[in-house]
Amino acid sequence: MTSPRRPGSAAGPRTGGPRRRRARGVPLPLLVPGVVALAFLLLPLLALLVRAPWGSLPDQLTSAEVWQALQLSLVTATAATGVSLVLGVPLAWLLARTDFPGRRLVRALVTLPLVLPPVVGGVALLLALGRNGVVGRWLDAWFGITLPFTTAGVVIAEAFVAMPFLVISVEGTLRAADPRYEEAATTLGASRFTAFRRVTLPLIAPGVAAGAVLAWARALGEFGATITFAGNFPGRTQTMPLAVYLALQNDPEAAISLSLVLLAVSIAVLAGLRDRWLTGT
Repeated sequence: MTSPRRPGSAAGPRTGGPRRRRARGVPLPLLVPGVVALAFLLLPLLALLVRAPWGSLPDQLTSAEVWQALQLSLVTATAATGVSLVLGVPLAWLLARTDFPGRRLVRALVTLPLVLPPVVGGVALLLALGRNGVVGRWLDAWFGITLPFTTAGVVIAEAFVAMPFLVISVEGTLRAADPRYEEAATTLGASRFTAFRRVTLPLIAPGVAAGAVLAWARALGEFGATITFAGNFPGRTQTMPLAVYLALQNDPEAAISLSLVLLAVSIAVLAGLRDRWLTGT
């Protein structure tokens, strides 16, 4: 005598629930443009590696000009990231946790530098913070501070284009985080700032770190706003992208070598963010 089959059971191997199945065939109208797109994105990078002057690369990268531009780029990108953290994290918290009139407009304005041409951003910075700018004239008259064509101007230009990346990343992390932990802390007597510092900030630390890395990478590669607002003076405002642009006119091999450095930094950034963006099924 066979034992009765339990309700819900079915003949055949158990699969443990429904699973997504991948399509076995790839339609040709999707395969061809997909492969062309992949080649379009990878071919310039492969050409950079193929045409790189590997024999003279050590001499190119150990020159004083390269190290000067690299050091300035690292210092200014790190400083711009620090400015973005100090100002951008509170802004992201305001956008994610508070409701005020015009919040959507503020969010749109925050993301505007993402789509604004960097040269236009540099012109806007000149009009705002230049010696005759809306705010810059008062900085010069009252405090003797002149920002354009200085190292501080490089930091400001890089922070202007990099901060939106951090704000968007942190705001998204805040919206995904459960606000009840913050509310519980305030119920127990903590102030809103203490709850943010002791509860919320550790909770969103991975998102803050990812946003900081993105902001740093964007600041390191900034060109248009930097050359417009800060100029291209070796040792003072000439960062790596500006050095590449200048070397391309006089020494193409040096330009390729500098480009390889920036390519290596970009790959390192992607490797650092692989657990956040580059994983999936």
